[in-house]
Amino acid sequence: MSWRKDSRGERGYHHGNLKEALLQAALGLIAEKGPAGFTFADAARTAGVSAAAPYRHFRDRDDLLASIAQRGFEQFELVLTAAWDDGRPNTVTAFERIGKAYLAFARTEPAFYSAMFESGIPVDSSPELAAAGERAFGVIRAAAERLAALTPPGVTRPPAMMMALHIWSLAHGVASLFGRGDAARRKLPMSPDDLLEAGALIYLRGLGFPTDQNVHKSDTTTAPKSGPWGTAPK
Repeated sequence: MSWRKDSRGERGYHHGNLKEALLQAALGLIAEKGPAGFTFADAARTAGVSAAAPYRHFRDRDDLLASIAQRGFEQFELVLTAAWDDGRPNTVTAFERIGKAYLAFARTEPAFYSAMFESGIPVDSSPELAAAGERAFGVIRAAAERLAALTPPGVTRPPAMMMALHIWSLAHGVASLFGRGDAARRKLPMSPDDLLEAGALIYLRGLGFPTDQNVHKSDTTTAPKSGPWGTAPK
């Protein structure tokens, strides 16, 4: 940050990377006070700029939160994609890794997690945010497609979307209640990872799936060619 003379000879404020500074300031405030606990002016003050400066990059506080949520979903997608690893070495093992990665993200990135799911910002508030959210959920949908393809003979194949939503709800519930890295975490007589694993196994068994990993050592199913959502969002 520095003071400089502009072309009219007036004293003006120049910030090397104002947008990034505001994003980081807001992330810190979310971690400290929650997504509803600060104002646009608070973010400007924390970043060390005037109250008017944020309007150069964001329409308002909601626009700032949407940008943070978008970045959170982009990082979330990378984490889930790495955990899924295209279903290697088998679908059940990779699926379990996704659950652990979900909890790890909520634990290590509580400010992003809050902005993504607790800020009150609709996921369709901007095309970029909506697309980022779709891509992140698409990893879970891809895992559900693979799981559905393993439906045993004689068992009705469940809709992949239904499975994806059930799995997401289970992971999100455990993460929100027990797996966070902030004061909202509830105490649990077991690890969140163990709770999620047990819940997922019970769910899959209820659908008639064998859950012994050894059964799936030769699992060679492939992901849908068109991607987990069909046509990718623009």
